[in-house]
Amino acid sequence: MTVGFTLLGPVEAVADGRQLDLGHARQRSVLAVLLAEANRAVPTGELADRVWGNRSPQRHRNTLHSYLSRIRQALEAARDAGGDATLERQPGGYCLTVDPDSVDLHRFTALLARARASGTDEEAAALFEQALGLWRGEALAGLDTPWFGALRDTLHQQRSAAALDRNDALLRCGRHGPLLPVLTADARADPLDERLAGQLMLALHRCGRPADALAYYRELRSRLRAELGMDPSAPLRELHQQILTADPGLSLVPGPRTAAGTGAGAGPGTATGTPPPRQLPAPPPLFTGRDGELAALTAALAPGGDGAAADALAIGVIGGIGGVGKTWLAVRWAHDHLDRFPDGQLYVNLRGFDPSAPPVPPASAIRQLLDALDVRPASVPPDPEALAGYYRGLLADRRMLILLDNARDAEQVRPLLPGGTGCTVLVTSRNRLGSLVTTHGARTLPLGSLPAPEARALLTRHLGPQRIAAEPDAVSALLEHCAGLPLALGVVAARAAAHPGFPLAGLAGELRESADRLDALGDADLTADLRAVFSSSYHALGEEAARLYGLLGLVPGPDCGLHAAASLAATTPARARVHLRELEAAHLVEQHAPGRYRMHDLVRLHAAERGNPEGPDDARDEAVRRLVDFHLHTGLAANRLLDGVHTPFAPEPAPP
Repeated sequence: MTVGFTLLGPVEAVADGRQLDLGHARQRSVLAVLLAEANRAVPTGELADRVWGNRSPQRHRNTLHSYLSRIRQALEAARDAGGDATLERQPGGYCLTVDPDSVDLHRFTALLARARASGTDEEAAALFEQALGLWRGEALAGLDTPWFGALRDTLHQQRSAAALDRNDALLRCGRHGPLLPVLTADARADPLDERLAGQLMLALHRCGRPADALAYYRELRSRLRAELGMDPSAPLRELHQQILTADPGLSLVPGPRTAAGTGAGAGPGTATGTPPPRQLPAPPPLFTGRDGELAALTAALAPGGDGAAADALAIGVIGGIGGVGKTWLAVRWAHDHLDRFPDGQLYVNLRGFDPSAPPVPPASAIRQLLDALDVRPASVPPDPEALAGYYRGLLADRRMLILLDNARDAEQVRPLLPGGTGCTVLVTSRNRLGSLVTTHGARTLPLGSLPAPEARALLTRHLGPQRIAAEPDAVSALLEHCAGLPLALGVVAARAAAHPGFPLAGLAGELRESADRLDALGDADLTADLRAVFSSSYHALGEEAARLYGLLGLVPGPDCGLHAAASLAATTPARARVHLRELEAAHLVEQHAPGRYRMHDLVRLHAAERGNPEGPDDARDEAVRRLVDFHLHTGLAANRLLDGVHTPFAPEPAPP
């Protein structure tokens, strides 16, 4: 037999009826992370972040290796009982190879997927019951880092959604009698859940107790008004009216299974009979290239894409510097896959890096989305947490696309994630939003500059093939100066189109001087002004990362090493790595090789402006001296190692 692992309760492992000794809570935390990511390598740093959060001890790597060694010993001891789980060190980190069916969390999600894909309500109800029967209390009990807290919340939301789906299936099967005690207990535990209230009222009515159903409605209405200042939702009011009038439509009529969340009254507070929302911006008319990126998005957002669980919420994050075309790519993909989202498409611009407006608070964004869903304002809770819960419940059983454009950070995005797993969320951001990968399994797509052929094709679509062919040298210069950035190409094309009789060579000459290039790529609209776009990313940085960003603009050559950056900023390599990681997360630098960092050509110009302000700057001069000093001493040390001789040149001692 295999070893059975439990995460939907206390973290335990049982082999041949005997519990394995998994050690103390922190060691069990390590095993829990590996089990949650079964058969996928978890990087060491990511493993430590999940296990300790921001409270990792000084020598956490040694401690982590000790925990992993003990876990490996426990798994090896279990092989006598037929256990087949193995823990291995791989290039990408540590991987626990295990049969997913032996881990209750993965068995739970697999059963939910089968239940929602089943053809009959009887089969679906049985599968939902089987999945819910795996729970033995609070998931991941006793594990307390932010990652475990977020995963626990997600699992409990899935459990609640599964229970509600099971109730619907049982009601459609006519099993309202046996279900009634369960609904009564659940409604007592969660007295503000309107979907659950509707199920209880329907069960009471079908059990010949319409007076009790009406009394419960009155109690719920009073409770909602007292605690949330709102009335019951439109579907619940409609059900109340149907019970009052003894509507024969409430009688159980055998028929084919209906899709959850479709048709009239699909969610609390929504108007019935309204068409699904279609909020996507118009498809970009001059979209060019990006075939590989579109294919990668399709693969990542497919059910079970990139190794995700088949019933996991699909979240994609398109990241890149401002002006690289993230929104265009997201909107193009969305329009190409409208058939996947029959319940509609939602869009909100979160203005995370808008130079002309502050970021949109999550509560305001949710209200915009609820407006698109035609939710009555009176049904919307005023409390932000209640509002987010209301929104999640509304989308729990729908198949929709939610496009969250220009997000500033993961905290702005999390409240906007739907409660169920039928929706797809696509996020664009200048930040990496790495914690969404950690807590919600988001798939990331870093978006770089357009390759030269695609950049030329985009400029040709803007200006026409005849004008492009007439001045090949000027066009090559324009493409070089724009460095494959779609926003820069668009600004150049707009200026050229404004004067169709002017030669392109004049515009290319204006861009030739690097000191004036950002001026030439400016625009009265701040969202299309390249300097304003880069500045909004710069102003979102921490103080030390912003200082290093400006200093990196002074570095000659195509890239900069970690130790050179540390010398430039007069800090330790460890601190420099932290600041570089922040710049990398903001897509202002790219680590193109281990320990080597480079900037997009136009970003480098902006960084040089920040590190080279007007007037004398002793700090800037000192930074350049430190950089030169670092290369001087490194070169001399290399010379001694290679030639084995000492040069007569003796520089001053290197500074700390």
